Amino acid sequence: MPNKETSGKTLRVTWVKSDIGFPKDQKATIKALGLRRLNQTVEHKDTPALRGMLNKVIHLLKIEE
Repeated sequence: MPNKETSGKTLRVTWVKSDIGFPKDQKATIKALGLRRLNQTVEHKDTPALRGMLNKVIHLLKIEE
């Protein structure tokens, strides 16, 4: 049975602040989210793994449900 919290929800993630001067692991997380350019927006299915990635770089992103 699918988890009620994550069934069918998507999150819109927009990269709003440059990753220059931040650690390499945070730059790699931005890349893993599929973000290539500043102010680019991508949509992802809401999963616990995605939430963990977003928490790592929350200071660089804007997130909409």
